[in-house]
Amino acid sequence: MKTQSIDTNPKIERLIISLSKKKSTAKKFSQIRSITQTTMQLSKRAISRVNKNFDEYQINLLFINLHYGKDLAERVKKYLDKFYYENT
Repeated sequence: MKTQSIDTNPKIERLIISLSKKKSTAKKFSQIRSITQTTMQLSKRAISRVNKNFDEYQINLLFINLHYGKDLAERVKKYLDKFYYENT
């Protein structure tokens, strides 16, 4: 098998792959979900550090814009604004 990582010993890589194959689907999904959540939190933290005056709403919209595109960010903003104004 060809090594997937240039900085990992091939024996260790084979061990990691072997252990991963033994995990249940639920455990694999849980780990993927956790990694995704951590990545999103780190991204939002970086956005807030660069934009110190942004509130959570603005941080979330910029996150959507950067990761999913301007069109979706604008649609989410329009939806949230409509929802907010209808319920105030």
